[in-house]
Amino acid sequence: MYPEELVKPMREDLTNVGFEELQTSEAVDFAIAKEGTTLIVVNSVCGCAAANARPGARLSLQNAKRPNHLTTVFAGVDREATEKAREYMIPFPPSSPCIALFKDGELVHMLERHHIEGRPAELIAENLMDAYNEHC
Repeated sequence: MYPEELVKPMREDLTNVGFEELQTSEAVDFAIAKEGTTLIVVNSVCGCAAANARPGARLSLQNAKRPNHLTTVFAGVDREATEKAREYMIPFPPSSPCIALFKDGELVHMLERHHIEGRPAELIAENLMDAYNEHC
């Protein structure tokens, strides 16, 4: 577990633009069960989350079509919620950061760490916007 004072600004990087933090497995179940589209960002303290994943997720929200629900779990902090979110992401192996889009409870798009690491935020945002245009 990371100290809250360390992760607070990393959490706020997403919550300040409308992402809801999911901190329990029940909260994840509830979010996935919602009608429409739900984006889950598995946040992390790593550099690729700071430089690529979080900025890419934020930039993607400038698209005309967007997910109905924006959510996030924090790997290494919200262990129970992260494990539950990853169950919904099977068959993809656990990775953080990662970004998943669900439609009516079904996983329809996935960006794993290897899709995020080393790629600019703009490319991640473009990938997500394409998914929003198809599924939202």
